[in-house]
Amino acid sequence: MSPRLAGTARVAALALLWGSGFLWIKIGLEGFTPVQITLFRMALGAAVLLVILRLSGLRLPRDRKTWGHLTVAAFFGNALPYLLFGIGEQTVSSATAGVINASTPLWTVLVAVLAYRNGTSARQNAWSLIIGFAGVLLIFSPWNHTSEIASWGGLACLGAAASYGISYVYIGKFLVKKDLGVLRMATGQLICATALSIATVPLLGWTQPTWKLSPVLAVLILGFLGTGIAYILNYRIITDDGPTAASIVVYLLPVVAISLGFTVLKEIIEPQSLIGVSMVLIAARIRRPEARPPGR
Repeated sequence: MSPRLAGTARVAALALLWGSGFLWIKIGLEGFTPVQITLFRMALGAAVLLVILRLSGLRLPRDRKTWGHLTVAAFFGNALPYLLFGIGEQTVSSATAGVINASTPLWTVLVAVLAYRNGTSARQNAWSLIIGFAGVLLIFSPWNHTSEIASWGGLACLGAAASYGISYVYIGKFLVKKDLGVLRMATGQLICATALSIATVPLLGWTQPTWKLSPVLAVLILGFLGTGIAYILNYRIITDDGPTAASIVVYLLPVVAISLGFTVLKEIIEPQSLIGVSMVLIAARIRRPEARPPGR
């Protein structure tokens, strides 16, 4: 398989795994709290990668500095956004969460521009950001008081998307260049994310889960596939194409999320949200790669 075809296959697989994640979160909330879903999927994902790491004869990173970077990446790339999406989907549909998540690449570009203070990159991506965030505004339609998106749940999902954007840039700057390898980085990050999720339990509380078949299966899929296997693909794409290019995966997520939400849960997305997503996609097309971290 050619490198380009292999890259396309990885992007498609990751889009399917993450795009369906909004559906599994919605189903998981029927038996678990957002904290429980986040913790279980992190622990399951880390367990999967630890087994694969051991079978591959590899070891986890050993230096403290690397673990410090992995902890920051885990906070912004896993623990925080997963919790926020769980909280958000308590009041918004899975399709809506997927639509809001489409703003991640815009946050990635904005964070990259601010982080590297590249005036040329800022000018080149000005129209991309303007059109993209106008699309986000249209998605939220705050003037429409009946919209479920213009709610605390919608804002929680938006915060999750922004957190993802921070994580892409951080990983690209502090972890990719360490040559740790995809599997070691992904495993280390999920271990840190599991520890961070455990730390939130005393703060947010714990209630007795409802052990129904559907939510249990949803959380298992989220953990084993949507977290464990997906993060191997995620790191591979970041390593090959850089953080901003990798975040393009989420442009496909609204299609998956809306399709599954409509087919499985009979959810209906608001027309202005579809127009907003289209504007975000247009912004992606005119985005310049210079917004990626230098040297990548």
